[in-house]
Amino acid sequence: MRTPARVGVLAAVFSTALLTAPVAHATPPGDNGTVKIHDASTGEESRRNEPHVCTFYLDAFGFDAGQQVDWHIEVWAPTAGTKGETVLSDALTLDASGHGRTEDLSLPDGHYKLFWNFEGEKGSAKHKVFWTDCEETAAPSGSPSAAPSAEPAASASPSAASSSAAPAAGSTPGSAPQGGSGDLAETGNGAPVGLLAGVAAALVAAGGFLMFRRRRSSGV
Repeated sequence: MRTPARVGVLAAVFSTALLTAPVAHATPPGDNGTVKIHDASTGEESRRNEPHVCTFYLDAFGFDAGQQVDWHIEVWAPTAGTKGETVLSDALTLDASGHGRTEDLSLPDGHYKLFWNFEGEKGSAKHKVFWTDCEETAAPSGSPSAAPSAEPAASASPSAASSSAAPAAGSTPGSAPQGGSGDLAETGNGAPVGLLAGVAAALVAAGGFLMFRRRRSSGV
């Protein structure tokens, strides 16, 4: 029968072994981590994959510290002109936490497949398929432009209009408009001024002659 002292010693040894043993669930070096397709406007902390992008980058998480990665992108069906044609490729060294991202990338609109290769991978490379679609919504053929304002033709100022409408000085409302020859406008009933003056002089002379004869006949 074991004594309590021996049981205590065995328990202490067993506890020490558990505390000093490597953690069983620690991830061994090798095929770890994941890679995502991210739109260029998506933050690096996001873990979601975005299979429809325009400008994009590759974002890696959970790989081994300082792991070296080689990647390439191929044109993929149904838009592949030549299946398996590589259109982009590069290498990337991940940081101490096994994270890394590429620079922003762009490809013509189409369907593509990413192949992510690194030392220690098991089986085939990690991969992602995605679409690029940068076609913008077609803008209207022409935005309706403002109709040109139909401004009235420049008119004379009110003062000028009123002065042009007023009758010429010295003329009566019924007088004829001033001609372009430069002659003075006629007044009254349009009779010549010289003729009127002559008739008046004749009447004065006749009156004087009659008064002279009347005095003479009366013997004054």
